Amino acid sequence: MTMGKQTASLTFALLAATGLAAMVSSCQQQTWESVMSAGQEAVRQGNYAEAEHMFQVAVQKAETFGREDRRVAVSLSQLAQVYAGQGKHAEAEPVYLQALKIYQAVHGENHADVAATLNNLGVLHRMYGQYAEAEPLLSRSLAIKERLLGPNHPDVALSVANLGQLYVAQGQPAKAEPLYRRALSIKREALGMSHPEVAKTLEDLANVLRKLGRSPEAVALDLQAREIRAKRS
Repeated sequence: MTMGKQTASLTFALLAATGLAAMVSSCQQQTWESVMSAGQEAVRQGNYAEAEHMFQVAVQKAETFGREDRRVAVSLSQLAQVYAGQGKHAEAEPVYLQALKIYQAVHGENHADVAATLNNLGVLHRMYGQYAEAEPLLSRSLAIKERLLGPNHPDVALSVANLGQLYVAQGQPAKAEPLYRRALSIKREALGMSHPEVAKTLEDLANVLRKLGRSPEAVALDLQAREIRAKRS
């Protein structure tokens, strides 16, 4: 290697090291709130590697407030969602479980944070075909939301639909149908007849009806969904 190339290589290495040090220093100087915001912005931009890094930093910053501080659980939840979004099930599950443990210690069992984390864990297990593990988590999440919010809240409809989706994945459309019908009723009442979420649930219910051999009913629901989407476009 010539002296010029050696110098160029050394300069590049120094610049890279300086850049890394600057990035680390910048993260250390930021507040927990600003690091969380940066991570969320990275998620919006689809930059999951950057989001993963920022939420890891956020966990470390939150732990300075105490290992069972709610901010630790919030950071962990965001980190787990980023792992799940990248298909990293093995990494996501223990992080969700750690967040759940903190939420339960801080709030007790009957809290929205606990319900949301149980729901996310249940969806994670469903995505990976772990149906036996998913069902009790989704059912617990639904029960907590019903106690906190009442039976007709849109967030309850979300959990009802997630449970229905689990039964579809298990090949049990007959168990899914009443759940999707309930979710549809809640969304129509809470969000209005022409909301995109209503259209989505109509399509999900139509899919269930096809699996049950009731194609004419499914076609009618799909038509309703298309009419809603046409109005919104």
